[in-house]
Amino acid sequence: MAEIEFDNVTKRYDDGHEAVKQLSLRIPDGEFVILVGPSGCGKSTALRMIAGLEEITGGELRIGGEVVNDRAPKERDIAMVFQNYALYPHMTVRDNMAFSLSLAKAAKTVIDQQVNRAAQILGLTPYLNRYPRQLSGGQRQRVAMGRAIVRDPQAFLMDEPLSNLDAKLRVQMRSELSRIQDRLGTTTVYVTHDQTEAMTLGDRVAVMREGVLQQVDAPDALYRNPANLFVASFIGSPAMNFFEGDLGAGVVRTPIGELPLSDERRRRLERSAAAGSDVIVGIRPEHFEDAGLAEADPRLLEFEAPIELIESVGSEIYAHFGYQGRALTGDLERLASDPDLEDAAALGSGSESRAIARLSPSSRVRQHDTLRMTVDVGAIHLFDRSDGRCLTRALPQNVNLDIQSVAD
Repeated sequence: MAEIEFDNVTKRYDDGHEAVKQLSLRIPDGEFVILVGPSGCGKSTALRMIAGLEEITGGELRIGGEVVNDRAPKERDIAMVFQNYALYPHMTVRDNMAFSLSLAKAAKTVIDQQVNRAAQILGLTPYLNRYPRQLSGGQRQRVAMGRAIVRDPQAFLMDEPLSNLDAKLRVQMRSELSRIQDRLGTTTVYVTHDQTEAMTLGDRVAVMREGVLQQVDAPDALYRNPANLFVASFIGSPAMNFFEGDLGAGVVRTPIGELPLSDERRRRLERSAAAGSDVIVGIRPEHFEDAGLAEADPRLLEFEAPIELIESVGSEIYAHFGYQGRALTGDLERLASDPDLEDAAALGSGSESRAIARLSPSSRVRQHDTLRMTVDVGAIHLFDRSDGRCLTRALPQNVNLDIQSVAD
């Protein structure tokens, strides 16, 4: 096992395109870190640089405290699991898992010991004499993982390993991956564009966009305390709603009403030294509720909204409602048109925008109703219109404030 550290690492191709821009990220020994972001954000390139499959243009990459910029892949003691299982169809499960050890001319007793250990961890013992064609997709992916585990490497690198599985198998494999990594304690870097995987698998999640690291933190912290507009819109499903806002004396005026700012929010706003009164107001769907079901709370503000669409998923109701006005800065325009962002429509367009509320299944709301709802004003986020940074972010101690804005 080993620590992995990016120190201002850049990847620039011959045509001048920078896929990764001055990436600095430390992954301690034994940590499970997720690299997440839309297609083309640089996450897979970063992973391939760790593996030695991409040359590093600038900066230093250290594994176990040693600079490995010029080391060949085979000299890095790294095991990689790809989206494609890449199993040899003419070999049994046992032979597929043992292949790298056989190439290294390891003793048969060592090979048998390592294969049997990995098979037990992965639940593959009954299938060791089967061929890949006789296995399900989830079993094949476990064999691919077993081939990596038998090497007992310093670190595992996983490039969207679950994307070829159906939804049910992905859920199953997510829980198995967490269990396996917890048992082995091996440093793991996992690339995905699926935010559900990112939020449920990793110790920490690193969000990337256009080659730039936007924020790295524990999953819950990313969700509740985003650094900027991009992180706020990318993390969460349905996506955060955004409204245009105008700061006043202790309030922010929005298309859904005048929202009072809590003392905590005012202090954070003063600390951030906002340049002007125009802001973007971010509200998560779950911070709305049917007013008829909400308990009395001074943090809840009531307003009325026309309900345009109802989606009931059993455990909750998604109510889509319209409002006048728009919150699209240049950066939000790009987010709304990004095909890799789920629920980008929540960002709104035109002179009439839309938002999504996640309501209790007990609500009797119907399509085309005018519903009286509450909004939790203590949970709102305020963003700078010019650079996208969160003005009301709670900063943890010893945080690195040098986070590049989404406008860069």
